[in-house]
Amino acid sequence: MRRVFLTLVFCFSFVLGHSYSILIPMDGSQKNHLKAYGIAFFALQEGISVDWLLNYRGGSFLIPYSVLVESECLVRGISVELLNDVATNSVLQEIASPAVNMNVVKLETAPRIAVYSIKNELVADETDAVITVLDYAEIPYTLLYDDEVLEEDLVKYDWLHLHHEDFTGQYWRFRWRLSAIIESEMQEATAARLGYATVSAMKLQVAKKIKEFCAGGGYLFAMCSAAETFDIALAAEGIEISEATYDVDEESNTQGKLDFNKTLAFENFTLENENRRRFSDINTGRPDFFDQTSYYFQLFDFSAKWDIVPVMLTQDHEHVIKEFTGQTTSFNKYVVKSEALVLGENKKGNSVRYIYGELGRGHWTFYSGHDPEGSPGRRRGTTDLNLYPNSPGYRLILNNVLFPSAKRKKQKT
Repeated sequence: MRRVFLTLVFCFSFVLGHSYSILIPMDGSQKNHLKAYGIAFFALQEGISVDWLLNYRGGSFLIPYSVLVESECLVRGISVELLNDVATNSVLQEIASPAVNMNVVKLETAPRIAVYSIKNELVADETDAVITVLDYAEIPYTLLYDDEVLEEDLVKYDWLHLHHEDFTGQYWRFRWRLSAIIESEMQEATAARLGYATVSAMKLQVAKKIKEFCAGGGYLFAMCSAAETFDIALAAEGIEISEATYDVDEESNTQGKLDFNKTLAFENFTLENENRRRFSDINTGRPDFFDQTSYYFQLFDFSAKWDIVPVMLTQDHEHVIKEFTGQTTSFNKYVVKSEALVLGENKKGNSVRYIYGELGRGHWTFYSGHDPEGSPGRRRGTTDLNLYPNSPGYRLILNNVLFPSAKRKKQKT
């Protein structure tokens, strides 16, 4: 403690009478990329604006000097550099040059974060990657589930995450998982209590509320099967798909009744019958939480001067990222809507991993797979991010967390 105090006194004396900035580098020199996002969020909570330096040293953060911020960096083990006025201006001039693919986005407010989760220890036997990284980065969030969504609580938040959720009510597909058995019973009890005839009817209403949240200006981030089943549920409105009749046949014409105009990201997909573990051909991978894989996916490059949103969402110190599996491992690129923007694509095959789109005044991002650092053969427990503080796969999640903080520039008229 004495050493920390003396360090802070020295730093304060160093900057006294001068104007300095704190640069948090996000390239290979950064000791802890994931906690660095937490510092940016912390500064915003304290009313300190943050400049996100897009494509500069891996997407670094520039913060006006603050003893509080610097001390937090020291405590959390985050690499920082102190820049005087001359050095700061030099960095900003370099970024402003039309000759480089860089830009500055000002982050001004800390978004209100919500995570859609069943909130029960009995079913928390697999990693929720977003909860894991939010906890590790020390970014506060609120857990909510069907009751809160149906009671219109989403208006209290700016950003909402969905993980390996089934919005179609087909829990029998994963009855081999103990958590799925427990969860299905809980879902049935909740649906009955709220007056819904089936779980699928309740989940459809929840999906529609979430879609309204996004269209009204919210930021929606979905991973794993949540992204896939969310669109299936919306397309299947008016169709009972939670029973064995999900087996597509000529009499029921379930497939022909799907309305792809209601979906966010996918269209013209084909439902899988009840004998398959996959929900649809949206998923091109084998549904397994921690399957072994030796493949990689590639993040695309975008113009930082013109395409600021996709550049924010793809900030990383690595642009080739190791594959990871899940209930929905990867998205079939042939059923992705033309208006959706692909941010990351598999290097082999016909699948994509990371897509973005807009809905009304809001934004959505779908990221396939379950856990960016999931270990093959491990079935239970949470990933220890102390072992992966520089995970490029987890960085993509945190890009989305900071996304709502970006100052929106006025449109030219």
